[in-house]
Amino acid sequence: MSTLNRRLFGTRLLAHLGGAAALLSLAQRSAWALAAPVNKVVLTLSGKVSKPNAGTAATFDMDMLAALPQQTFRTSTPWFQTPREFTGPLLRDVLAAAGATGTTLKAVALNDYVTEIPSADATTYPMIVARLLDGKPMPVREKGPLWIVYPYDSAVELRGERYYNRSAWQLKSLEAI
Repeated sequence: MSTLNRRLFGTRLLAHLGGAAALLSLAQRSAWALAAPVNKVVLTLSGKVSKPNAGTAATFDMDMLAALPQQTFRTSTPWFQTPREFTGPLLRDVLAAAGATGTTLKAVALNDYVTEIPSADATTYPMIVARLLDGKPMPVREKGPLWIVYPYDSAVELRGERYYNRSAWQLKSLEAI
């Protein structure tokens, strides 16, 4: 069975099990080895990674990110005039899939924008690695294909430059430091 078929079988099995799969703790799910990407790599997680699948780094294609549990929320941002809907895996789930640890995440965008995110943010807030904007994939020219998004409308402290600056769009890599 090919890697893609194993991953698809596992995803279908979890979908078939429905509620039973939800009983697995994140720790149990993250104990599984991270499969190698089959398609184009869209995110590389390096640094303190205990489950690499490409040398010392953990790499993800879009299908791998889509296979993680998805979260959707609508929030206002300074980049759009009206609230928008973002969908993607929780950042903490992406970090768990790679076995990433550390106190800081260095996020790098396709245009070489760099920002540092305290790792604690991933457990404090339900921030996501957005892969969909209003239900559609994001092209590079529209801040895609990946964007770290906080639920800005959920807490007053998230509506400020500190958190807006941590919201890297066109995300290509994270380094766990």
